[in-house]
Amino acid sequence: MAEPGVETRTRSSVITARAAASFEPVGRSVATARAFVRDTLQGWGCSEVVDDAVVLTSELVTNAVIHAGTAADVLCLRGDDGVRIEVADRYPEREIPLQHGRSMGSPDRENGRGLLLCAALATRWGVDYNPTRKHVWFHLDLPERPVGTRSAGPVLPDPLLPLAESRVRVAVAQLDAAGAITAWNEDAEELFGYGSEQVTGKPLGDLAAWPHTPGIGTGLAEALRLSRWEGSYGIRCADGRVIPVYGSHLRVRDAQGEPSTVCLLVREHERAVLQTPQRPTASETGSENRNAADPFEVFIGSPAPDDLDGLLQRTVERARDMLDGDAAFLLLATDDETELEVRATTGLPSARQRFARVPVETGASRYGSARMPAVHEDLAAVPGAVPLLEGTGMRSVVTVPLKVEGRLTGSLGVAAEAPDRYSNEEALRLQFAADRIALAVESARLGELERLRRGSLSFLVEASDLLAGTLDRDQTLALMAQMTVPTLATWCAVYTIADQSSDPYLSFVLHEDEDLIDGLKDLLSSIAPPDPVPTPGARVWTAPGEAAHRAALGASMRELDGAAGPVSSGIGTTLATAAAVGGETVVLPLVARNRVIGMLTLGKPTDDHFRQEILELAEDLSRRAALALDNARLYSERTAISRSLQRSLLPPGLPDIPGVEVDVIYRAAGEGNEVGGDFYDLFPIRDGAYGFAIGDVCGTGPEAAAVTGLARHALRLLAREGFGGPAVLERLNAAILDEGARSRFLTLLYGEMRPQEDGSAVLKVVCAGHPLPLRLSQDGTVRPAADPQPLLGVMDDLELYEQTVTLDPGDVLLCVTDGVTERREGTRMLGDDGLTEVLRTCTGLTAGAVAARVLRAVERFAQEPASDDMAILALRIPELHHQ
Repeated sequence: MAEPGVETRTRSSVITARAAASFEPVGRSVATARAFVRDTLQGWGCSEVVDDAVVLTSELVTNAVIHAGTAADVLCLRGDDGVRIEVADRYPEREIPLQHGRSMGSPDRENGRGLLLCAALATRWGVDYNPTRKHVWFHLDLPERPVGTRSAGPVLPDPLLPLAESRVRVAVAQLDAAGAITAWNEDAEELFGYGSEQVTGKPLGDLAAWPHTPGIGTGLAEALRLSRWEGSYGIRCADGRVIPVYGSHLRVRDAQGEPSTVCLLVREHERAVLQTPQRPTASETGSENRNAADPFEVFIGSPAPDDLDGLLQRTVERARDMLDGDAAFLLLATDDETELEVRATTGLPSARQRFARVPVETGASRYGSARMPAVHEDLAAVPGAVPLLEGTGMRSVVTVPLKVEGRLTGSLGVAAEAPDRYSNEEALRLQFAADRIALAVESARLGELERLRRGSLSFLVEASDLLAGTLDRDQTLALMAQMTVPTLATWCAVYTIADQSSDPYLSFVLHEDEDLIDGLKDLLSSIAPPDPVPTPGARVWTAPGEAAHRAALGASMRELDGAAGPVSSGIGTTLATAAAVGGETVVLPLVARNRVIGMLTLGKPTDDHFRQEILELAEDLSRRAALALDNARLYSERTAISRSLQRSLLPPGLPDIPGVEVDVIYRAAGEGNEVGGDFYDLFPIRDGAYGFAIGDVCGTGPEAAAVTGLARHALRLLAREGFGGPAVLERLNAAILDEGARSRFLTLLYGEMRPQEDGSAVLKVVCAGHPLPLRLSQDGTVRPAADPQPLLGVMDDLELYEQTVTLDPGDVLLCVTDGVTERREGTRMLGDDGLTEVLRTCTGLTAGAVAARVLRAVERFAQEPASDDMAILALRIPELHHQ
């Protein structure tokens, strides 16, 4: 029998279609029931009433499986005048809440909201009882259409009809359960250029250019699993072109129960052939209960704001006005639904403003969860029940969840300063409004999130390029701070840790207001640094804010006590610094190669909070910055080692040789992080004789350095043992070959010089594969001072010989490495001839001047920096009148 006062269902209409399903008493059944009703009505072509039917079914099934705790049976019936949906449960409680003139009862009870929605949305509705079951049904009228049509549009003039080709081709592709193509019609062959035999068995994903957008886009695999899908994408044709298409996918099953997907595809500009007509407006439906404006537009106003912040702000203002409240707030849920983030408020102090976070679950009762509606008649009786309103003076509050497809997306609340202002009736009104705006809010939130993610990707790409462009530690620290301020935070501090036994050191501080940097640095230096915890993610650090508060309080007290001028003059800076760090401060570890090498600290000014997306972006940046900082550290260490090793391979100084001018210029190529292979030496041997050498080891790095060190020290040792030039080089050659795989060939010019009493000098020279030494006579003649001989480190048996050269007063002997003679500019090379021409202009110059002129000529020969090491050794015999 039906409950008195409630209209019973009529059975006069003819049932033309029927669908039924049962759902277990578990939470996920609500979403499954919504999907069942949506797919059923869309399959029947009743898209006009899908939204209302889904909302009503969701509420009724929730009452059955969540509150009554029983299974729910859903029956969908299509008649000639509309759609009827029945929801039955096994809990036949005989109670019908009324909209007017009746109390809603205890706020702990939630049954009845679905029935009130039925009264608001359905054309007809009712409740039937029997001893074991309760049926709630509602009827939604369909707009009138001509007989035999499922949807219809108005008659349009020919110029307003959609454009199409003279021959419209509709490609039909059928896919198996795995997404592979099993059928491909002739229109598909014509449109895309593939024969049926070419595509059969291939996944559609191999041809589809799917417009997947991270965070909000539906992937191709997901779309193919849906019962019905429409949208645009691209098909990659046989000639390589991508044709934009509009697709309509329908999932079906064959007689054996095997599912498959039928895809209808047309060119994008012919989408009207397949596109489902939009839901008619209220004026087009012809139904009395559709004549009212859209509830969303009634609540938000028209036009609705096109940005998320504007939409949220107008929502809280309208919610406050609707319930005649003193304040309102709207929070959005994080992706994991564990926290809610304040995004819009009205009537609350600034400390409750944007991006403050509160947990979704704050207690065991239903009042402690943002997932359920709640009414607090007096917050003074339950302190801490609504953390957001603590200290605001609000006494009563009503909060309702925002849900999309059963997922919590936010919470909307209205508060008043007086107690007992709200009951379940206000909660129902606010929930109805929240249900209407939830989808629009979520859509706008996803749009904002996508824009933020795109901006984040661009930011991280630029940051990576900047960090990869330097290996200087100090510059890396500066870049880290400059990239975060002001984009991510108001101020930033970077702490570095030299090794595991060292304490964190404040290395860099930056604030968007340069006048506050010194005060901020003093404040951070006065407190203990944050603990170097390797756990990823941002953690809140309260020490700076507490220290700033204490400093500001002390300065204010001294000011009130009438302290002297210097204190008064500093109070402004102290208060400004306190305001600068008074907001949220977070610490992110800088972890590289499984070791904490520092911390990145970000801060906001008073009462400001970080939004979750910014913290996630800062975490990504901290990982990149940590690796760049550690690379800079390793590079600095390697450079220091290389330079120390390079210095050890060169003589510490040059001896003074009576009657001989000596000058050496050495230039290492590169940035100093590689040990070069060029070397020189000049040392006393015995009895007024001196040895000199200039050489070049093949390659750079540790192996070249090993051969360089071996050669320089072996030359000194063998020469002082009394061996002549050929014997010294032959024994050095054997030593190099003994190094085996680590050996490197070596070009070497070695000579012994003995100054004479008449002012000349006698030289005995051996040139083993090295650029020949050049002798500049006093008359300007330049000629080689030795013959070329085999280089060292290649052949076992060397037969070398030495040549004697006498340098007269005014003569110069110039010895260089191949970095001088092989200096290039495009296809030009300085070469031996170019060096000879330079040396010919050096007549009468000192040894130092000769070396300097040669270096200047080499540098001017090409615009690019030298790519090879250079060593220049100049020996000159002064004229007699100079002695």
